[in-house]
Amino acid sequence: MKTKFTHFLTKRYYLLVFFSLLLQSAFAQQITVTGKVTTADGQAIPFANVLIKGTQNGAVTDFDGSYKIAAGGNQTLVFSSQGYKTVEMAINNKTSLNVIMAEDAMKLDEIVVVGYGSQQKKDLTGAVALVKPDEIQKRQVTTVADGLQGLVTGVKVRGGGRPGQEANVEIRGLKNLQNTNPLYVIDGLVTSANRDFNPNDIESIQVLKDASAAAIYGSRAANGVIIITTKKGKKGPLQVEVSAKSSFTVMPRYDLMGTEEFAKYNNMAYDNAGFQRQNLNMAVDTDWQDAVFRTGMIQDYNASFSGGNENSSFFMSGNYFGNEGTVVGTDFDRISFRVNSSGTKGIFSIGENLAISNSKTDEMSGNPIIDVYRMTPTIPLYDASNPGGYGYGKQGVADTFGTNPLALADFSNVTNQNFRIRGNIWSELKFVPWLKYRFNFGYETSFDSYKYMRKKGSWTLNQPQDPSQTDQNKGRSETLLFENTLTFKKEFGKHDITLLVGQTYQKDNYDQIYGTKRNLPMNSGTGEYYEVLNQGDSPVVGGFINEAALTSYLGRLEYNYDNRYLFNAVLRRDGSSKFSDANKWGNFPSVSVGWRINNESFFKSEFIKDLKLRASYGELGSGNIGNYEYKSFVNNFGQIVLGKDQTLYPSAAQVKLSNAELRWEKLKQTNIGLDLGVLNNDLRLTADYFIARTEDVLFGFPILLTTGNDGGNPISNAATVENKGFELELAYSKKINDFSFNASVNFTKINNKLVSLGNGQNENYSGNTVTRAGMPVGMWYVLETDGLFQNQQEIDNYKNANGKVIMPNAVPGDIRFKDNNGDGQITNEDKAVVGSPWPEFEMGFNAGADYKGFDFSMNWIASNGAMVYDGFRSVVDRFDDNSNYRRGIQPWTPENPNTDFPRVTKGSTLNSRGDTDRFLESGNFIRLKYIGFGYSFPQNVLQGSGISRARLTLSAQNIITITKYQGLDPEFTNSNIFERGVDNGAFPNLKTYSLGVEFSF
Repeated sequence: MKTKFTHFLTKRYYLLVFFSLLLQSAFAQQITVTGKVTTADGQAIPFANVLIKGTQNGAVTDFDGSYKIAAGGNQTLVFSSQGYKTVEMAINNKTSLNVIMAEDAMKLDEIVVVGYGSQQKKDLTGAVALVKPDEIQKRQVTTVADGLQGLVTGVKVRGGGRPGQEANVEIRGLKNLQNTNPLYVIDGLVTSANRDFNPNDIESIQVLKDASAAAIYGSRAANGVIIITTKKGKKGPLQVEVSAKSSFTVMPRYDLMGTEEFAKYNNMAYDNAGFQRQNLNMAVDTDWQDAVFRTGMIQDYNASFSGGNENSSFFMSGNYFGNEGTVVGTDFDRISFRVNSSGTKGIFSIGENLAISNSKTDEMSGNPIIDVYRMTPTIPLYDASNPGGYGYGKQGVADTFGTNPLALADFSNVTNQNFRIRGNIWSELKFVPWLKYRFNFGYETSFDSYKYMRKKGSWTLNQPQDPSQTDQNKGRSETLLFENTLTFKKEFGKHDITLLVGQTYQKDNYDQIYGTKRNLPMNSGTGEYYEVLNQGDSPVVGGFINEAALTSYLGRLEYNYDNRYLFNAVLRRDGSSKFSDANKWGNFPSVSVGWRINNESFFKSEFIKDLKLRASYGELGSGNIGNYEYKSFVNNFGQIVLGKDQTLYPSAAQVKLSNAELRWEKLKQTNIGLDLGVLNNDLRLTADYFIARTEDVLFGFPILLTTGNDGGNPISNAATVENKGFELELAYSKKINDFSFNASVNFTKINNKLVSLGNGQNENYSGNTVTRAGMPVGMWYVLETDGLFQNQQEIDNYKNANGKVIMPNAVPGDIRFKDNNGDGQITNEDKAVVGSPWPEFEMGFNAGADYKGFDFSMNWIASNGAMVYDGFRSVVDRFDDNSNYRRGIQPWTPENPNTDFPRVTKGSTLNSRGDTDRFLESGNFIRLKYIGFGYSFPQNVLQGSGISRARLTLSAQNIITITKYQGLDPEFTNSNIFERGVDNGAFPNLKTYSLGVEFSF
């Protein structure tokens, strides 16, 4: 027995020795691996996971992206981080491995802010678009909206280059007949991302396009929602980032005549009309564009400081943005500061987001974009014989009513200044991991200052000699927001449920005081006027107060079964003080579903990595009207004479008709979508089809003044508008060793239709447009041209069916108009609908590449199918008025009959009518909106300098435009819904060239 036991121990001893040798061998093969995880442009990726493949052993990168791990020399490391593609790298006995991680454009696990909460991108059931903030920040823009053009399907942006100008944004077409701009939500505060908001503070942007995605914002979301989250601090040591960008801007130019060519055709116009020629000053050859336009300059400087630890974080930033405009007398300056911080203690969290800004705009006086061609080259810039010393024409010499832009900029100045404080304080109580209460208090106040200064002097012919005058007003707006939400989120096996309920209250106040003084005294020493309101005479003072309130109740249910079947339901109930008690409340529900087919057991595909179908229906509202439209407006400053003694009594009279039956405008939208990812998600496709119908559209159609209404057109629920559209985005990205490439194309097609006008109306006319039931809004309604008469015989033979000569007063070289109604004469009854101002489709193309620190990106946009009205040609191509003309025109003469330009004549409107198709042009264009190059210095160059990242950038905007449009810019904006396609002196987008530098410490 003892022998057996001894034998057993001997075996165990040998086994123990054997396994000890194996372990010693294994430990002998282990090495320490260090390295850094960065993006393609050299930015560190903190908190990335570094895992030894096939094990649970791993490490996490620090704030600088560095890691350290012990592993076997023949093992493989797996690097992963949210928002980046996973990278596997064999160690091969190396002790140093640096890894570059490419962004995962799909980012299915990315957290998306959807209003009062967040979701993972893969769980979205509505039409939500994510925009990379650096796509906006790398452009030289004044507002967030300017940078969105071409980046998101269904989002149309039209801006301009005037300093401080704010762009118009339209999400999924025309939803109403008034304002089309979306709702902005910044860090939970309903506000505006206007010109005093710093785009460099943005951390993420989400665009909620369909009703189901935006329904949580109810009555304010009919035009879509743009949610902006600003930057926050991250765990780690203090991080300092500094950037500076300088740009110069160039105004496009008209091709106008000089004095010699102008005199030739001006004399011809007077001769053809039988008028005595002007006594043109041939010694003057003024280039008004050279005098008024200049090279603009933009300076954009940013600095930020951020950091944090396990329980708290902070972010601070400062910005200066200065824009010296390309037109004399135009400037914009903005200074802004931001502080975001948060902290956690146990179940309690608290944080704040605070932004302070001050902006000042020297507004453009008049419209020099038009004046530079209204003024003729024979008029001098300065004329000492005129009041104020500027030239602006003379009777019989330069008979024009154009305005001298230099004089107007000197004698008529408008300055707008705005000091804004906005932010919010929030706190959370996380009672248990699955139940959270959040309170959010938002506050915004703005101090607005407006000043108009009219100096003595004239800027146009036959102008009355007005005295000096100043108009000033001071206004203050204040918004208070209180929000309480309770969120339940828990998983039960394959069931994932999130339930949100909440209540919000918002109150808005605006008050203003204003004053006017005339005959201001002048400081004899400086030549400047005293602009304070205690000077001058003829005082006028006044003021007003506006108040509005909105109370809301909201709820949202999110359900996810086995990561395959998705369901989302929202209900919001809003009550607004803008409506009467009978119509104050509105309910706005939505429901959406999603099916992640790729997660089904029957779906087996290595090619398709992501496949999701989405469908939704929702209702949104709009109360986009004045605060008191349902009440009567009364003027109590009237007086009346009564009695035999003709005694004067004070009186009051209603001056604006009211409508107590006003109710919520309601948008009903259906959306069907598809998300597809193939080739390991390198190739992505997103497609959406939607139908949006807005009923009870709030609008004030014109009524006769004989009704006694002179306070503006009364608002009513007067129309129904419908949009149908299709959106498609195709994107591809790939990384091959040190080279990475990405490209995407987006396509948007939207058709709008006015279903009905309401109020018994059949059509509405505005300028050269008509809006009729069953047709798109603002269709071109003009006379149709049919060539030129070449001789008298053609004029005599142009008859109707009854043999009546249609245009007996025409002469050879005049325009022939179509007699569409056949009555033998050309009248407004012959006008016809000849085209649409709405594009058939719009596209965007984006591409970028990175290679060893060098990067390149570009953005193209295109619009096709719109017909637009060229206001420039409607002035310079008519000769009945005295303006400058287009260089190189070839008008009809007996010696030059082979032309489409009519004979020129003064004093006749036959060839100069503006209500014809002569000035309608194709609005098609393709534009290189942005192109940029960058270089990030390698880490070995920066080592020891204290700089963790350094980057140089060179970029340009709007430098290539392919179009047949003859105005300054086919990408113009017009705020009048009914005259959307009219370019009447719109400020163009400017060619911009920028040089920038960025540092991180």
